[in-house]
Amino acid sequence: MTDQRARLEPTTEADWDDETRSTLLGMADHTNGRVLNVVATLARHPKLLRRWLPFGNHVLGGSTLPPRARELAILRTGYIARSRYEWAQHVGMARDVGCTDSEIERVIVGPEAPGWSTADRALLRATDELMAGHFITDGTWEALAEHWTELQCIDLVFAVGQYSLVSMALNTFEVQIEDDVELFPAVLFEGAHFDHRTSTTERGGRT
Repeated sequence: MTDQRARLEPTTEADWDDETRSTLLGMADHTNGRVLNVVATLARHPKLLRRWLPFGNHVLGGSTLPPRARELAILRTGYIARSRYEWAQHVGMARDVGCTDSEIERVIVGPEAPGWSTADRALLRATDELMAGHFITDGTWEALAEHWTELQCIDLVFAVGQYSLVSMALNTFEVQIEDDVELFPAVLFEGAHFDHRTSTTERGGRT
């Protein structure tokens, strides 16, 4: 899948205490029986992992955002943050909740791409603004409020914040994508967009 190596290697079951083992194997019930590299890596810090998981579980499973909207926002966050692991993992999750491959490719272009509904465009524009300036402008907030409830708008802010944080960890620890995860679209992984060891100029500027 890649010739890179993780900066922090994932833990294995031999490294886990009883509480960590129970937590991770319980999570594996929802991921085809395996512990994902992101979680196995964060298990190097068991106390942090246990305290972070409840918030992550809210964003991913307890949010008021519809699953499709949540995944569009997460994909856009991962793309802007240049997190190859986050993008690759959430392509599959986005498909599972109804996103088409053409929509996933359109996320790369962003909110101005033709074809988005006004609700999707507002959500993606808000995501871009949060990632660029940590703030949603008045006009975008008003556009969001036309389509999304107050609780959904709050959950959107925290979803972008959560996956921006996760992207920082994934990128810095150089967590590697599992071998059986599809890299879609392939062209995105063939270029320098996800390469954090090249300069911004060599990447052609940050997108």
